[in-house]
Amino acid sequence: MPRFAVPRPCDRISRRAGPALILLALLASGPTFHPAAARDAEPWDLGTDRDAFTPCTHTVAPGTILTEGSYVYIDNVVGYPTNNYPEWLLRVGGTEWLEWRFGVNYGVGSQGNVVTSVEVGEGAILGLMPYESSVLYGFKVNTSTQEGWMPESCFIMEASTPLQSEVLGTVPVATGVCGWELPVGLRRAKPCRIDTSLRYAYTERLLGRYSRWSPSAVLRVPVTERWEVHAEYFSSVSDLTRVTISQEYFSPGTHIMITKNFELGVRVGWALTRESAPFFSDAGFGWRW
Repeated sequence: MPRFAVPRPCDRISRRAGPALILLALLASGPTFHPAAARDAEPWDLGTDRDAFTPCTHTVAPGTILTEGSYVYIDNVVGYPTNNYPEWLLRVGGTEWLEWRFGVNYGVGSQGNVVTSVEVGEGAILGLMPYESSVLYGFKVNTSTQEGWMPESCFIMEASTPLQSEVLGTVPVATGVCGWELPVGLRRAKPCRIDTSLRYAYTERLLGRYSRWSPSAVLRVPVTERWEVHAEYFSSVSDLTRVTISQEYFSPGTHIMITKNFELGVRVGWALTRESAPFFSDAGFGWRW
């Protein structure tokens, strides 16, 4: 019969603190971190993060508040489908390069919500928790502006604390985003953009602990002054205690500006691997005030 070693208290503390210490070291590396001024939002562009899995590269302007929310349906491989709402995110402009972020989410039939920009951990494959809720808090900083081949970039540090979940404790989430404005575009529209991101999350639950890496890339194509479409690829690789789960998706989407301060958007996605949810849909809004 297999024998299991009982972890010492110091080992458990080291495992939990490891990701946080790495992120703290990155933030403390002053010579490599140069905050950039927040890019002014276009008259007909809110720069919402929920518009795609890949976040926007710039922060909210000082003195401005951007509210985002959405309803997400995920057709899971097995078990009941997941319904998430409101995926509410409040972004408050602090300085020219810093914004504060607060949010809340509630899930029914939850098996995690790996297809959205709201990170709450990954539930059991059979959805043992019928309900799941969490609060989110953190910040976002601009780190560079586009200069030639040098991309515009930002860094997001968040934490998701479960209110009702099988996740044990707060989930730290770090995201790096970079993107380029392309020298091409449709007539009478803004230039196209390519944005990429890499997200890391660390979670502990009853069945073990794991790290999740989520790379993504999106092509954004403005069609008119108010209307934009995009095509995106993203994946989620969860390194569980004894197994690795890889989920990949192709996701087109669009959004339209109703007014200069209110946006409606929708995105859908299909699985590219057997372990992925066959289909998902995400409809939401952005409101600046």
